[in-house]
Amino acid sequence: MMYTAGPDGQPVADSDMAGPLLIALMLGAAMLLRGKVHFGYIYGVFMIGCFTLWMVMTLMSEKGIDIWQTASILGYCLLPMVLLAFFSIFFSATGTIMFILTALVVGWCAWRSSDMMVLAMEVQNEKALVAYPIALFYACFALISVF
Repeated sequence: MMYTAGPDGQPVADSDMAGPLLIALMLGAAMLLRGKVHFGYIYGVFMIGCFTLWMVMTLMSEKGIDIWQTASILGYCLLPMVLLAFFSIFFSATGTIMFILTALVVGWCAWRSSDMMVLAMEVQNEKALVAYPIALFYACFALISVF
């Protein structure tokens, strides 16, 4: 995931929702290749998780964060989960390879989205506090994608 920088080099608050919607559709399509129709689960977990993470992040910072920006960050950082869902077609869900891939993908998603959340909320010293609930959010998607 990349930061959107303005002309002065500072990160720009981007609330684009077309990309996260497309990524959610790609995640559903990758799961559909295994015969799983989980579009409702994807959108339901995303909406509930986005709302609860927005509440937690707003309470953690003095500046707060917009719910649309929260949804945009969480949605764009969901892209590696599409790769995990695609790889789950070829590997056993209980195998060592999928365990390692799942841990790497959840870590990657949580690391990138917590970086962006910390920049958006301007709370530089609370990255671990921001990353933990986000990692739980992406772990739910990993469970849906793999099993």
